[in-house]
Order: sequence, then C-alpha cells, then structure tokens
Amino acid sequence: MSPLDELVGLLGDGLVTDRDVTDGYRHDKAIWAVGGWPLAVARPSSTAEVQELARWAARHGVALVPRGAGTGVAGGATAIHGCVVVSFERMSRILAIDEAAMLAVVQPGVINGDLKAAARERGLWYPPDPSSYAMSSIGGNVATNAGGLCCVKYGVTADYVLGLEAVLADGTVIRTGGRSRKDVAGYDLTRLLVGSEGTLALVTEITLRLRRPPPPSATLVATFGSLEASGRAVAAIVRSVDASLLEIMDRTAVRAVEAHARLELDTEAAAMLIAQSDAPGSAELGRMQEACEGAGATMVLTTEDESEGQMLLMARRLALTALERLGTVLVDDVAVPLPQLPEMFRRIDAIVAESETMVGTVAHAGDGNLHPLVVFDRNDAAAEARAVAAFEAVMAQALELGGTITGEHGVGTLKCAFLARQVGAASLALQRRIKAAFDPGGILNPGKVIGPPPGNPGNPGNPGKRPGGDPT
Repeated sequence: MSPLDELVGLLGDGLVTDRDVTDGYRHDKAIWAVGGWPLAVARPSSTAEVQELARWAARHGVALVPRGAGTGVAGGATAIHGCVVVSFERMSRILAIDEAAMLAVVQPGVINGDLKAAARERGLWYPPDPSSYAMSSIGGNVATNAGGLCCVKYGVTADYVLGLEAVLADGTVIRTGGRSRKDVAGYDLTRLLVGSEGTLALVTEITLRLRRPPPPSATLVATFGSLEASGRAVAAIVRSVDASLLEIMDRTAVRAVEAHARLELDTEAAAMLIAQSDAPGSAELGRMQEACEGAGATMVLTTEDESEGQMLLMARRLALTALERLGTVLVDDVAVPLPQLPEMFRRIDAIVAESETMVGTVAHAGDGNLHPLVVFDRNDAAAEARAVAAFEAVMAQALELGGTITGEHGVGTLKCAFLARQVGAASLALQRRIKAAFDPGGILNPGKVIGPPPGNPGNPGNPGKRPGGDPT
C-alpha cells in the first residue's frame, strides 16, 4: 500500500487530492510566496484524526502545513511541494461558552466573527478584532497572535488564550494552561505556542477568556497636514488617556477609500486619525481633542453616536480592499516604539519618494503598529522590483528605530531573512533548538518563521519564485 493510499484509509473523504481543489490551498493572501503543489489536502474533523495524520506524516517524513481560513498575509500557510496541507475548516464548532467562568472553548476553524456573535448573545465579548475578523479563524489568529483595532486598550489574541489542546509532530496530544485565569505551573507553553505559526504543534482546541461588553464608544476624527503631526497627536493621546481605538490613515489610503466607497472623506489631508473612547463621560474625548489640536490638526470632529462611529470606522476597514482595486498589494506589518512613530512616518514618505512606488499606510497607531500597503502592477517587472525594495526598506527602517519586523501578521515565509537581523544569531539558534525539541523531524510547517535549517538556504519544497511568478 502506498503512503497516500494509507492516508486515504485513515481520513476517508477528509482527504482531497484533486489538483483543481488543492490549487486553492497552495497559498494564503501573501502573493510573494506562491505555493508548491501539495500531495494532498487533509480536512480532519477531530483531534483523533489530527493525531493519525501526524503519526502518518512522522512515519513517512511528509511535511504538514497547517491552514486556517487562508487570510494570512505573511505566507505562513504557503504549501511546499509534496506536503499535506492540514485545513481545519471542518473543526469549526464552538464547543462551550461558560457564562459563569466567562470563557469559551472552540475548535481552531471557528471564525472570529462567529465567536463574537455567539458571545454577544450571552452578554459577553471576545475583544481581539483583526480587520479580517469576519473571515479569519481563531486557529489562524492564535497561530500569528493576531491583534486588531481595539488591542490598544484590550490586548491581542495571546491575552485571551487560557489554554490549548495541541498535537505534536509524533501524534502526542498535550494540553497547556486550562480554565483558570491565573496559572504559573511550569513553563508557559501556551504563550510559546501562540504566535508559533504552526511550526511547533497543531492546535486542535482553544480555551479563550471572555469579557463583559464595553460601554458605548464616543468617536473622534481629526485630519492633519502631515503624517508626522498625526504621530505627535497619537503620542500625546496615549500619554493622557486609555483610548479604546487609535487608528491613522495616510492620504493615499484615504483617497483610495473615497474613490471606492464615497464616504465624503477629506482627500486633501495628509493624514486622518480615528480615535474612540469607551470611558464614561466625555472627559477622555475632550483630552483627545486637545491633543489633536495641540499637534496642529486641521479639523476635529466628535460624535457620541455609536452608529456614526461605526460608519467612520468603515473607512479604516475598507483601506486594503480599496487599494487592491489599484493593483497588487504587498501588506507590510512593522511596529516601532511610540515616540518613534512620527519619524517612522517620515521615513516611509522617503521610501515612497525614492522607490517611486505607491504606498498607502494605515496604522494601529496607539500600538505603534504600521501597515504600509505597497501597491504595484504585477505585470511590470520593474514596478515589482521597486515594490520589493520598498517592502524590505520599511522593515529595515523599523529595526533602525528599535522596532520589529512584524507586529501582528507573523514572520511566515516573507520575513524569515529579516528575523536574525532583529533577534540576533544566539536567539535564533535557541529558537531552532526549541523547534527541534517539539518537532525533531522538522515536518511541521518547515521553512516558516525561523527559516530553513542552517546549511539549507533554500525553502523546503521550493514553493516558487518571489514575489509573484509561476511556481518553479
């Protein structure tokens, strides 16, 4: 019996080999990393099936590439040649919502927005809200430690993960953490697995903390004559209040959204800041207004009407969609210390001028987390080369300012080459030893995050040309 026939016997209709189907599982939204051809796509429906799959892969030395909803933008779910893509789309049940303990237990394929809705029906709230919350999975959010618009006050995915069930590369099932809000027994394996992008284990169950819903939010919108001025406003706001949301869009992003959605935005402003406060009363909103005016805002508007606030937020959530109408978009994701935010905006402007490339920047500004969205014509090789240079220059400048190459999207395949530059050789070597302890055979999402093993500079499986050509 061939290894593939053996796997069919284990998973039945949970295994797909039809190339017309597997083609859709070769890559996520990261267009740089065109996927190799997987041997098959596995769609397990239980932890037991994931165990059987892992044992099979360990026996035959076949790579397993886990996949959530395919919304990642760093290439973390990019298939490699001859792998089995492990899609968790069938493991999509909310197993429990415990109102008394204020927690939820879910399978990894549950969509973030569906969990929010289910929690809301019980008078509870799951805060992490990546822009893709309507379509991204909780498992994918855990894999990258996703953030979102409200994380400036309420934290990122890791702040809500109480415990995990996960399958190791040899098929062993482990449980980390639990249902307690405080737990310091042993090493914190939960925190280690969150953000590991499927390179250490296959997460099959997630226990999440829930909160009471926040009070209604008041919203402020301000425009500025320069991005640096908007950055100064953010720094002043963060020092004075606990904003529940603090976002910035540059002129390029604002103009793209206005052309797409006709929201009557100010397309002449260099930057638009959107801030919210859910603190009782209007004191915080007043202090945010003062901060904006002190930084030289050209216009400041406020509203305590939640529906109006959500309509204003629509502009921010539409930024990527609007820019994708103008060309292929490389989504960058860097973060810098808050005092460096104005300087990072200035350096992005310089990169745009030097590379002659369109870049629309949006930012979770209260965290210093910026998303320069690099737009180019994929059919123009010279434009593509300039876009690549701009993408990499943004990471280099963030590191120079004491920041990071990724704030919430993960390293995936796209940023492996920059990881050593940020963390150093000793730290990277330690991370590789941790990977080897969890996955001695190197079969779990190989080549991602920490890159290929030393002495093997190629990406395992040769997934394809960078950034957008046909697979080799």
